[in-house]
Amino acid sequence: MNTAAFVKRHGSYGLDAPYLIAVPVALVLSGVVQGILTGLPWPFIGAALVLLFALFGYHTSRRGKFVVWDRLLGELEWTGAEQVLDVGCGRGAVLMPAASRLTTGRAVGIDLWRGRDQSGNAMEATWKNAVAEGVADHVELRTADMTELPFEDESFDVIVSSMAVHNLKARAERDRALTEAVRVLRPGGRLLIADLRHTGQHCETLHSLGMSGVSRRGLGWRMWWSGPWLPTHLATATKPR
Repeated sequence: MNTAAFVKRHGSYGLDAPYLIAVPVALVLSGVVQGILTGLPWPFIGAALVLLFALFGYHTSRRGKFVVWDRLLGELEWTGAEQVLDVGCGRGAVLMPAASRLTTGRAVGIDLWRGRDQSGNAMEATWKNAVAEGVADHVELRTADMTELPFEDESFDVIVSSMAVHNLKARAERDRALTEAVRVLRPGGRLLIADLRHTGQHCETLHSLGMSGVSRRGLGWRMWWSGPWLPTHLATATKPR
């Protein structure tokens, strides 16, 4: 599937971190009220900047991440028989384009299905998206904790994760999640983790786990969650054969 095809997606993917919407709304309203009361331009300028940053996040959630992830997945070599794991899949923004590249393979999505991470986040909603995108035959969903994956060693050829690992507050937990991902990844398999924070630490951990080709790079303005002050980075690695 090409980028244009998936950007015109048929599923419903909600908003990321919906509980944060109240913050920019409150700041914009506060700035407008202060501007009216004081007659000064600065509160209006501040409100406009907050609104601009919020629009970056809205674009990322509704369109940008689909474009970026379709490009990232397109950089991999696919046979169609791969076993893919999406860690913290949410409603399937990465899972579905990965599944669209499969013929005999399967794409497994795991999540704890918490609504605070994504609006309407539920296994039923993700399954409806798989049906809507026409990839249900290649998709499997499970409720599972990323720090204790319910899979055998070396089960997957590709493991992806988008905006999920940072939800683990302690580094020990994040390291455990990465250790589990490496455990279930097959030799020669690829790991791609996009996140707001801790990607430098992710790379350190992946090095310590013996992964090769470990690298980190920014994903550009399409994945700015609040302007350039909150960009997304990608940590990637390959499991040695």
